[in-house]
Amino acid sequence: MPNKYSVDKRFFSMYLNKIPGIVHRIYGAYLWRYNTQSPDLYLTFDDGPHPEITPWVLDQLKEFNARATFFVVGKNVQQYPEIVHRAIDEGHSIGNHSYSHLNGWDTDSSVYLKDFLRAQRSLVEYTGYHTRLFRPPYGKVKRDAAKRIMRTHKMVMMDVISGDFDLNNTGKDCQRIVIQHAKPGSIILLHDSDKAWDRLEYALPRLLRDLTAKGFQFLPIGEARAKAQAARLASSQ
Repeated sequence: MPNKYSVDKRFFSMYLNKIPGIVHRIYGAYLWRYNTQSPDLYLTFDDGPHPEITPWVLDQLKEFNARATFFVVGKNVQQYPEIVHRAIDEGHSIGNHSYSHLNGWDTDSSVYLKDFLRAQRSLVEYTGYHTRLFRPPYGKVKRDAAKRIMRTHKMVMMDVISGDFDLNNTGKDCQRIVIQHAKPGSIILLHDSDKAWDRLEYALPRLLRDLTAKGFQFLPIGEARAKAQAARLASSQ
């Protein structure tokens, strides 16, 4: 019998464009958004690096002086390490997104953890980058696997889901979804993948333009803590 803090898995078999606060509270050990009033947004891109799409994304970000976080798949890192190097050099953060893009609910936890570690080794071997960020593919991970991963990594989820992976959406739909739901501290899910390309190509430059015009800035995951520490230091002086 489920306890009052459980969430029916059917909730995650569909997706919401805005993750409700109750989910944040139930899974409070995961990072869903930053609690801030500063006009900061956190764009995240899953499933790369892609040989054509990820460099295009990096070009768009550079045009708006925006930085983001890329949750990369280990097998793709092995094929295109130079793209990861470019992202790092341009001030973006990198996160582990598994080696094989496994569904954590359908995979034995021991297999899932081996895949996670394989991705971590690939990232270090091919780029020299040691990440402490992890996002489970599809947002799905079993509790025992999550507990093990969180010994060393921050479990990063999302606050706003653009829906760029959804073939029923248009690029304009994705633009509207993000503009409507993005608030200070939001972590926004996008994809630098073939599946998302038709929608991402339309939505990303317009999102960057419109949200910049609203006064937002775009930071990589992890920078919020550095900003908070700097603010506390300044206030104590």
